[in-house]
Amino acid sequence: MKNDLYNKAKEVLVNNWKEGFSIPCAKLYPFQWFWDSGLIAIGFAHFDMEKAEQEIATLLDAQWGNGFIPHIIFHTESDTYFPGPDFHRSDLHPQASKKYRSTGMTQPPVTGFVLEEIYRISKDKSATLKFIESAIDKVYFNHEYFYNNRDPKNEGLVYIYHNWESGTDNSPIWDDIWDTMNPPEYTFERRDTTHVDASERPSKREYDHYLHIIDIAKENNYSDEKIAEYSPFLVQDPLFNALLIKSTESLIKLYELIGNNVEKINQLKLWQNKAITAFNDKLYDEALGVYVHYDLRNEKPLRFLSSSSFSPLFANIPNKERADRMVKVMMDKFGGDHQYLCASFDPESERFNPKKYWRGPVWVNLNWMLFNGLKQYGFNKVAHRMKQDTVALMENNGFYEYFDSRKEMHKNGDAGYGGNNFSWSAALLIDLLENG
Repeated sequence: MKNDLYNKAKEVLVNNWKEGFSIPCAKLYPFQWFWDSGLIAIGFAHFDMEKAEQEIATLLDAQWGNGFIPHIIFHTESDTYFPGPDFHRSDLHPQASKKYRSTGMTQPPVTGFVLEEIYRISKDKSATLKFIESAIDKVYFNHEYFYNNRDPKNEGLVYIYHNWESGTDNSPIWDDIWDTMNPPEYTFERRDTTHVDASERPSKREYDHYLHIIDIAKENNYSDEKIAEYSPFLVQDPLFNALLIKSTESLIKLYELIGNNVEKINQLKLWQNKAITAFNDKLYDEALGVYVHYDLRNEKPLRFLSSSSFSPLFANIPNKERADRMVKVMMDKFGGDHQYLCASFDPESERFNPKKYWRGPVWVNLNWMLFNGLKQYGFNKVAHRMKQDTVALMENNGFYEYFDSRKEMHKNGDAGYGGNNFSWSAALLIDLLENG
């Protein structure tokens, strides 16, 4: 059965491969997404290193002149996705890519640790290191962009200005921010709900908020400085910052392997020490026993439990005492016998919705990160459970975008939601099966 699943996962990746990049899945997501591409490359590295490298090279080719990497690169024309390039207008930024149309927002910066993962998987280390050498300075430039342009208080934590930048698009965490806004009613034709049940997607009113934030950024030509001043959504996100910290750790290791990069290594270490200190001081919630988001616009913590709350384990951020506490919270709240690990939002909250995107379902990408984080800290039993649950979800339902966390919903193999034959679900399953 495991072998069949592995082969089906490879098939999904091969089918979603286009000329030089992957789409997350057909119709629903017909372009290249930033963090998807990184995670997809990890799967390809196990059986087609050329595609893994090309995936990253194509992504980095769309980098802007200031180091920014957009969250969607519109390689092709498609009418199956809204909002498309004509709405986003990346060309309004003076340093936007002239070669590719894209969005003017980014996504969690996974590329640094993805390069390290590819190297770990590689059977020809010297050839892979050559590729990494050709790509790593662009990833460094992306980190430089974040710390120079997205940290207005110079505290070591970068902001996101749109919920789509978080990767956890419609999380209940943002509800309190929407309450501070009153955007206009937009008239537009949704494309996502023609491919997926509307009950599994964000609401029309949520989309009004999303589009309004983009309009504010466009009015300011996507200037980070102006966005920091005017955007109603300005958040320090633990998942986003943890992945930046994890990627910085990987860049340090890879530059040391390559050699002759003392200045860059020293700069990365300065960013890293500052970031980890600020992360632990500002984002850890003593009462909840986990890390939380911080609303920079309204200067207050957003005190909710989500799968993002545990992501610092992946980046070696908490000390052992905090890690113990976090894992206890995870298992008490998210790890009951009737639940699959790890729901994307607190199952005990009235805002929890196990079918609706990031309001409760299990996501393979977060589970993969948590599995690796748990292993690093020696929580082998919980890591094993995380892996078993993740594989079971795909065995029972197929390679969906996200899954119901309630075990009783999985009796008929129809508890997978969102897009089917989803690339990162397939890619990370391959890595989980290969990775002990």
